[in-house]
Amino acid sequence: MDDDEKSALATFLDAQRGAVLAILDGLDEEALTTAVLPSGWTPLALVEHLGYAERHWFQEVLQGHADALPWPDDPAPFTTPRSSAEVFAFYRDQRERSNAILASTPLTTRPAARHPDELGDETTDLRRIVLHMIEETARHAGHLDIWRELLDGKTGLGPR
Repeated sequence: MDDDEKSALATFLDAQRGAVLAILDGLDEEALTTAVLPSGWTPLALVEHLGYAERHWFQEVLQGHADALPWPDDPAPFTTPRSSAEVFAFYRDQRERSNAILASTPLTTRPAARHPDELGDETTDLRRIVLHMIEETARHAGHLDIWRELLDGKTGLGPR
């Protein structure tokens, strides 16, 4: 049962990750760093945020530790000074690490650490961490859908 459920969860998480990448596919550096929403969040910064989220939940929370970031932690969450190549490589690396952890860890595994807010109470095992990451990634894929439509009018991008 655990393998079937784990496979289903991984499939849905990968679908949302794929949507994020498909929405941004083919855009140049200027477009990826253009803010069109009132928050000022750029698509590239949002992808970096998703990389941080993967790292935080699967490594810091579930395992209780994470490798050092490849750059200093930045206080500005809505933009990034990094290139798209750096950010997409970081996101890919964090997804691969998360996938490896998911593949080798039972869904009932309790986190070694705790997220600091109410989500810490909700994420009682790996299963709930994966569900949270599906939710987090889907939410931001929706933001990117809106951003892309405002930027160039394209809609319906992505695998689903």
